Amino acid sequence: MQDSFNYDELVDYLNELARAYYTLDQPLASDAEYDRLYRELEGMEEAQPLAIRPDSPTQRVGDVALSGFTQIEHELPMLSLSNAFTDTEVEDFYKRCQEGLGTDGDVQICAEYKLDGVAASILYENGVLVRAATRGDGQTGEDITSNVKTIKNVPLRLLGDSIPARLEVRGEVVMPKRGFEAYNDRARELGEKTFVNPRNAAAGSLRQLDPRLTAKRPLAFYAYSVGVYSDEFVVSSHYDLLLGLESFGFTINHATAKCTGIDELKAFYERTLSQRDDLIFDIDGIVYKVDSFSQQTTLGFIARAPRWAIARKFPAQEETTTLLDIEFQVGRTGALTPVARLEPVFVGGVTVSNATLHNMDEIERLGIHIGDRVVIRRAGDVIPQVAAAAAPLHGERGAVPELPTHCPVCGSPVERDPNFAVARCIGGVACKAQRKAALIHFASRKAFDIEGLGDKLVAALVDADKLHSFADIFRLTIDDIASLDRMGLKSATKVVNAIDVAREVTLARFIYALGIREVGEATALSLANYFGDLASLLAADRELLLKIPDVGQIVANHIVDFFSLPATRQLIDDLLGVDIQIAEQAKLEEVETPLENLTIVLTGTLSTMSRSDAKAKLQRLGAKVSGSVSAKTDVLYAGENAGSKLTKAQQLGVEVRDESQLIELFGEYGV
Repeated sequence: MQDSFNYDELVDYLNELARAYYTLDQPLASDAEYDRLYRELEGMEEAQPLAIRPDSPTQRVGDVALSGFTQIEHELPMLSLSNAFTDTEVEDFYKRCQEGLGTDGDVQICAEYKLDGVAASILYENGVLVRAATRGDGQTGEDITSNVKTIKNVPLRLLGDSIPARLEVRGEVVMPKRGFEAYNDRARELGEKTFVNPRNAAAGSLRQLDPRLTAKRPLAFYAYSVGVYSDEFVVSSHYDLLLGLESFGFTINHATAKCTGIDELKAFYERTLSQRDDLIFDIDGIVYKVDSFSQQTTLGFIARAPRWAIARKFPAQEETTTLLDIEFQVGRTGALTPVARLEPVFVGGVTVSNATLHNMDEIERLGIHIGDRVVIRRAGDVIPQVAAAAAPLHGERGAVPELPTHCPVCGSPVERDPNFAVARCIGGVACKAQRKAALIHFASRKAFDIEGLGDKLVAALVDADKLHSFADIFRLTIDDIASLDRMGLKSATKVVNAIDVAREVTLARFIYALGIREVGEATALSLANYFGDLASLLAADRELLLKIPDVGQIVANHIVDFFSLPATRQLIDDLLGVDIQIAEQAKLEEVETPLENLTIVLTGTLSTMSRSDAKAKLQRLGAKVSGSVSAKTDVLYAGENAGSKLTKAQQLGVEVRDESQLIELFGEYGV
């Protein structure tokens, strides 16, 4: 080691030491030596603050706590994976890949660990980390840039000479087992709260508003894919992609293997299952991905998941405990759900004291009595459930649970349709439990999206008798909210401001927010597209509703019954009376569909609109908007920093147009 460094040399050297220690697990210097050089760097930067490089190790810890997390829309959605729980389901996946590729020969598949952490996306521009986000709902995540910068094995600047102008790296943030145990040991010594499992620890650490707190958590990032990237980053397979990411300075999972044939896939799974407890981090399964990118493109996507990948989950974990009691929870639609109260038991990485029993039919099927010994099953993030019941070891069995005749919350009668398993409280919004759940749904992200008005605040406002209806949300004052426990003036002001912003809403979100039984986000959008305005929907009868593809007889009945209630009409009048502005939507039958037989792909960054907005408009014109380029693609619209999709389109001879032509198209048809 040389005796002295200039500033750039010292930054580069410290980054080299950090990479060797945190990424390669090959320390090149003692901790004392690193600390001495780090203090020397701090002195240089204190003397010349304008010269601080963005990849300086001192920039891993922010100085200012955030007031909240801002939203980031993913340029390319972060999709989820379909799950397989048996060998047969993996075999079916493999056969579907063969059929989709038109071959009965072997398909090369990459098998890798499914890390049990938090998915994150990190964007680099000209090699420098500029933004990081959580997965969120796949379309929109939260900005966690300051926190991700504190993760020691995340490069602040990419290594190498051939760095893409833009590169979005995706991976999993985890807390390794050793770090998790050490952190909990320190927390216990200090009398602080410990984490239940490494996954919760990683999630909680990333959601710290003060990045200095995140910096104290032993987190690690493992890269497993990319999102958007510019043209100069060219790889042809998933395995090569991982090696490329490693060359840029990322930690990858070296257990990843290329498998040929179904037998090798099964062998990788069995080998990993046997080694699971000895790994340095928690995993909850295996991910299988077709290795070839060209084959991935051929296979394409279905709904929110790729056809070329699947997650093989590990078997559910089970433990036995005692059933102490059964209580009934009341949901948004009045449905009564029996919940088992249990002697606490540690299963699947968490301590479980409650488990769902679904409905009375499930209780009868299991033959449960109070006091029974019950088997609790938990797989991954699935809600714990009672899988089996048996008589206690000593003594007689307790009482058989019975469905209450009256609501445990409001006392209203409980009714059960003999054709269905679900029993419901008929109290409606007069029932506090239903009212709370309905208001929480109304304010949720996919409905009115009122930031800050979450479960706990809604419950507190209802309990304080300040919130009785949807319209009451828009009558809330700063004093109403600030008067509650743990709510200051600043927080109350933010919530009221968010409520004001939410007064303008699309018709689809408005319909979804009303909470009509079995009308989810997709059905609400179909209704909005078909009717165009609220008045037309209110006037619709069953026959007209049945013309909509997403609406069957049962859903049509729910919609008509809901809007025929005088209470519903009063609810809507009240909302319109507090200045709710519902944006009308052109009916589909009134919009030309000139693109009906075209397959279109969007790529790059659009300057005048988001890609999701452009996609919605193209779909309204009848186009099929695909996420990948193939020989069947008719047109590719390319924005700024278009990457591999543009290259592939040019190679295949697909027509390429720019954003100005897209805007011209929308203007021509008035969408």
